[in-house]
Amino acid sequence: MGSFTHFNEQGRAKMVDITEKQETVRTAVAKGSIQVNKEIYEGVQAGKMKKGDVLSVAQVAGVMAAKNTSQWIPMCHPLALSGVNIHFDWEISEGSHILHIEAAVKTKGSTGVEMEALTAVSATALTVYDMCKAIDKGMIIGETYLVEKTGGKSGDFKRETPR
Repeated sequence: MGSFTHFNEQGRAKMVDITEKQETVRTAVAKGSIQVNKEIYEGVQAGKMKKGDVLSVAQVAGVMAAKNTSQWIPMCHPLALSGVNIHFDWEISEGSHILHIEAAVKTKGSTGVEMEALTAVSATALTVYDMCKAIDKGMIIGETYLVEKTGGKSGDFKRETPR
């Protein structure tokens, strides 16, 4: 594993100095999900939720979260993102309504955007929960994980077993 880079000489947390790191195009894709009941699914699809257009608001929340990740995660660097895209896909089966969320983030910089993609997915799912909780507080926010990332010194990563 090598030495820990997020500790100073006193053993206390620090933000890593990325001054000397090469600037490259960096991308990351993360996924997550939220399981809702049939009433919520139908309300979201019909645009009849009391708080408004759930997916549009959640999408904006995801983009905003990606842009503000350094305010949520203490050791993340503030980044100038060049793109953030949130994509939704419903999985419907007998008695199950799962909204799959995918966030793709891109920048040209000295550090990666994995945390931005993961934060975007998380905020998107939390916003869906917030906008629908009056109907059912039993929604389940599912696994959140990195699908792939490109660029940087550590090279590319692609999850071998897709979820």
